[in-house]
Amino acid sequence: MTMQLERIVATNFRKFRDPMVVEGLGSGLNVVIEPNETGKSTLLEALRAGLFVRHGTKNQLAQSFMPFGENVAPEVEIEFQIDGERWHVAKKFLKSPALEVRGPKGRTSGDAAEEQLQALLGFERSTSRDADLDSYGALGLLWVGQGDALSVRAPSEIVRNSVRSTLEAEVGSIMGGATHDAVRAAVDKQFADYWTPGGSIGGRQKSARDAAQTAREAADQATSDLAALDRSFAELAEKQARMKVLKRELADERDVQARADLVKSLETARAAALMLGQRKAERSAAQADADALSEFAERHKTAVTAKTEATDALADANAKRAKVEAEVEDAKEKEESARQALSSAREVRAAAKSALADARVLTSTATRHSAIADAKRRHEKLIELEAELVESRRIEAASIESQTMKSLESLERDVVTASAELSAGSTIIELIGEAPHITVDGDAFGDGPRTIVQDTRIGLGGGAELIIKPPRGTASAQAQLDDLNARLASELSQLGISNVSEARTRVDAARDAKANIATLDARIEAITQAVPAVDLGAGADTLRKFVASITESDTAAPATIPDIAELEKRLEDAEDGLATTDGIHQAALEALRKAEEKNRPLVTAETSARSTLASAEQQIATIEADPRFANMETGLFAAREKAAAADVAWQQAQENAGSLDPETIERQIEKIDKRAESARTQATELQLEVARLEATIETEGGKGLAEAAAGAEEEANAAQRLFERVTEEAATVKLLRGTLEHARLETSQTYVGPIARRAKRHIERLLPGCDLSFTEDLQLHSITRAGTEEGCSNLSRGTQEQLAVLTRLAFADMLLEKGRPVSLILDDPLAYSDDARLDLMSDILTEAAERMQVILLTCRERAFRHLSGTHIAIG
Repeated sequence: MTMQLERIVATNFRKFRDPMVVEGLGSGLNVVIEPNETGKSTLLEALRAGLFVRHGTKNQLAQSFMPFGENVAPEVEIEFQIDGERWHVAKKFLKSPALEVRGPKGRTSGDAAEEQLQALLGFERSTSRDADLDSYGALGLLWVGQGDALSVRAPSEIVRNSVRSTLEAEVGSIMGGATHDAVRAAVDKQFADYWTPGGSIGGRQKSARDAAQTAREAADQATSDLAALDRSFAELAEKQARMKVLKRELADERDVQARADLVKSLETARAAALMLGQRKAERSAAQADADALSEFAERHKTAVTAKTEATDALADANAKRAKVEAEVEDAKEKEESARQALSSAREVRAAAKSALADARVLTSTATRHSAIADAKRRHEKLIELEAELVESRRIEAASIESQTMKSLESLERDVVTASAELSAGSTIIELIGEAPHITVDGDAFGDGPRTIVQDTRIGLGGGAELIIKPPRGTASAQAQLDDLNARLASELSQLGISNVSEARTRVDAARDAKANIATLDARIEAITQAVPAVDLGAGADTLRKFVASITESDTAAPATIPDIAELEKRLEDAEDGLATTDGIHQAALEALRKAEEKNRPLVTAETSARSTLASAEQQIATIEADPRFANMETGLFAAREKAAAADVAWQQAQENAGSLDPETIERQIEKIDKRAESARTQATELQLEVARLEATIETEGGKGLAEAAAGAEEEANAAQRLFERVTEEAATVKLLRGTLEHARLETSQTYVGPIARRAKRHIERLLPGCDLSFTEDLQLHSITRAGTEEGCSNLSRGTQEQLAVLTRLAFADMLLEKGRPVSLILDDPLAYSDDARLDLMSDILTEAAERMQVILLTCRERAFRHLSGTHIAIG
């Protein structure tokens, strides 16, 4: 069943504020070629809105129909035919929305008209806020908006249902049909009783599992409660036995007596420790007095020994210094003389060095003056060469292009040829002598020969005329010659020359100028080399800037230039003399250093001996002035005897205190106290535990825990058996559902056969030798070429777009067989196709237009203007 759109009118619809009218659409191929921004895509949107969008909706899509910045009601009118029956749809949105459908049986309006359109065109009511192409049915698939055909997509469920009966008739299967749907629905209902949609445990199976788990937990809890009661009886007996043991320990009097004995021993030990400390202090004081007197005597002895040794060292150092001081004085005199000579040599070297530097400055100035003079000469030469270069470039620029020259020479040859042909075929007359009464076409004959190219009257006088008729064709030859001369003159005039020879001369001059330009460039480069001596870089611009920066002082040359070689020789001699005197001075310094090194330890030894002697004499005087020095030996003996007696008394006190240790006795008393405290604490805790256990046994013992545990175990076993039975039923239903799904998938592959055959009929022309693979929802998934499978998403954008169009044609053919209204609209199609593919797709679309109406909306006139069919303009 073909659908033919005939007329579309959109008013106040997006950019169409004034009525936009498209009419005259034919039944075959229709081509709408308009520039960008004309409203081709808006036309398709208006067509979809007029047929598929409910008139009463005010969603986001309907709001977008209103022109920007205006508050008006969008309106769409559509006229079309289906199987020869004419239909007219008029729809108004947003403000006073309305719909009227006129068909073979009269008019319908409002919601009834919406339902009539749905039944006529096979689409569903959409609840989306935006355009829902899947709900538009077959025409949603076949009316392709701009960019929508860039990827291959699956047909909607409406389209798949439309072709299902055709597919079932071809494959001979009920899978996917009504019978399959009924069976599958019953299985799915049972599946939902046991499983979640994702295949996890749910429904009755989950309830049975939860009940079994709850019963098991209750049985385990009852068993645990019974076991806890048994443990309470055992624990009570154990606690009561420990209470008896603790009571016996607390009633034992032996620890009390032992503690009293230890307290008495502690008092005795503390008294002995106090005496020991006193004797220790007395011993330490006596020993300190003896040590102090002993150290006093030792210091006096040490000071006397140090005085004797320092006196001997001082005398030895004085004797050795007397020998070395004469050698040091001689070395000092020699170093002073060498230092004066070195200073003189440095002055001579400095004078020579200064003279050489001044001479080099003068030499550099002279070199710079010479380089500046040379630069000025090269600059003058540069100006001459650049002037010549400008002239050569002017001559080169005036050259005539080779193509133009060929044209001139060709015209010249044509003129010569035409002149020769004219001379060969024309009549020449010549008058010899004077005959003023003879005229040519009323004018005086004149001197020289005349070429006759047309009928000419020669007046002979007295009314007589001689008519000369040249051969036929002479006039056309003259006209051709005049035309060639005019064209040649025009060409020469545009070039500003008078003849072709002058043009050749200009070309030759330009050729010579071009060669001369290369020579001049080389010569300019040669005279503009860099001169590092005056910081002059390479290049003509650099040379010009350098010459412009020259001042008068740069051109003043020094009067005389000293002899650099002589001054360098003088500096070299001064350097040698300086090196010699410096070596002599270094030797004198080394001799002085060695003499001073010999004297330095002697000076140090003398100084050290004097210091040691003074210190020893001072220490001896201090010690001998102390009152203890007079009776030092007697006092030292008495102090040592007192220290010995104190040591004997300390040892005796140590022996008395050694048998009784206060700390050991205190630890024993503490141990007895802790043991008694621990026993009392444990007895209190055990008393509390016994009371708690007796209360627990009294409370739990009357609950019948053993009978409850047995009953709970029986309920848990029954719940587990029920869960196992439900699990088995669930597995059976899942297996049945999986079997049906597997069978459906296998049949799906059989379903796509008719689709693949219809699509391959077209795609084979585009991609010869390829095989097609469709998904179960009838979407083209991949193609196989030369044994290699390629997913559609991996193909180029152009190939994807072409495959999308061809698969839509396959579905359109099936829908035609089903008797559904079909037409094909492509907005900006085949934008990524190369020329060969574009021609092939144009042929396929032209052939498709023989079976259905095809409308192409495009801005590419060059690509589609050659197509036969109806060409429509948007008005």
